[in-house]
Amino acid sequence: MTVGSRVPRPQVDSVPGAELPGPQAAGERPVRRAEHADWLAKFHVPEIVFGPGALAELGHCARRLGARRPFLVTDPGLTEARWAAEAAGHLRQVGLSAVVWDAVTPNPKDHEVEAAYERYVDSGSDVIIGVGGGSVIDAAKGVAILSGNGGRILDYEGVDKVVHPIPPLVMAPSTSGSGADVSQFAIITDTAAATKITILSRTLVPDISVVDPRLLVTMPDWLNAATGLDALTHAVESFVSRAHNTLTDQHSLHAAHLITNNLARTMFRPTEAEPRVAMAQGALEAGMAFTNAILGATHAMSHQVGGLLDAPHGVINGVLLPHVIRFNAETNPERYVPLAAVVGIETTGVPARDVAYALADRVRVLADVVGVPRGLRSLGVTEVDIPLLTRGTLKDACLTTNPRDASAADIEDLFRAAL
Repeated sequence: MTVGSRVPRPQVDSVPGAELPGPQAAGERPVRRAEHADWLAKFHVPEIVFGPGALAELGHCARRLGARRPFLVTDPGLTEARWAAEAAGHLRQVGLSAVVWDAVTPNPKDHEVEAAYERYVDSGSDVIIGVGGGSVIDAAKGVAILSGNGGRILDYEGVDKVVHPIPPLVMAPSTSGSGADVSQFAIITDTAAATKITILSRTLVPDISVVDPRLLVTMPDWLNAATGLDALTHAVESFVSRAHNTLTDQHSLHAAHLITNNLARTMFRPTEAEPRVAMAQGALEAGMAFTNAILGATHAMSHQVGGLLDAPHGVINGVLLPHVIRFNAETNPERYVPLAAVVGIETTGVPARDVAYALADRVRVLADVVGVPRGLRSLGVTEVDIPLLTRGTLKDACLTTNPRDASAADIEDLFRAAL
């Protein structure tokens, strides 16, 4: 299967005896509405500019959104790799002089977002541009939230707390991973509580995502591995999510195929173009899927570990995902069968639970290949931390769409299994 091709469309169960509803007079009661309720789907994504060299379109994108003084959020690594300078150059080509803020660290901190916002206001900036990985993009979203809504960034934890319009957003991801460039999520570290908060709002979906696979070449190996496993987790969790639909399913499956077939190739042949393009597309499609279908227990747990230890999010996901797949498969293994099929696992005549366990094993093998540790203990998690991590997990919005209900005891058991 070549880059850009589609995986086979999953079977959609028919509704015996039901017809598609025809035109309906005003005020007429819908006929047999319940039979068609699960056909309804929403799919919200930005305008997307994709392909090698796409960063050259950044200035035109900002102009289309009305930019006069764009605020460019990035980080020291992107500055050192010269991507921030290239982005600023493309803005200058259309007559825009960017205000650059690059004081963002991994797992962006509440005080970093608020400092960036102060600079945004002082500089009289308008359109906000993020050039970087998920941390940069989440920080840029944080600036936008404060610009339109005021207060402190931690005030917006939860779902739909961002109620007022925010400035236009243009994002150019530098990892093949986070999906933040197309998502309605922003993840910010609460430094006082040593945890991450999840901000979930449709207003946070950027206006334009500029995906240039060239930017992926300068990622260090550990970041390439971490963000690739993060993208795979997005694909898996969005497909089994309680909020999945037929529109998200296609992207989840294709992303899982692209990522499992190309992540290792990017590690061992980092300058080869085809696997980089495939990973960029896989991360993009996984992002489009999870922003609409949301996620699950892996992310709910990972956010807590990342906040406590300031550890790489994708690495934590790579450790946790196999355990969560096995946990969920105890009650609903069938949903994992299409995922297993697209990554090359034999499913014909095999019990669904065995297929799901084989998928968990395949994820762990990939994590081994790209150098991710086998347990959370190696990242610094101890038995003593588990009650705190569990309490945070139970409050995380991602847990609500996990396909299996999870109690505090279940989450504690999962953390122990992953140690």
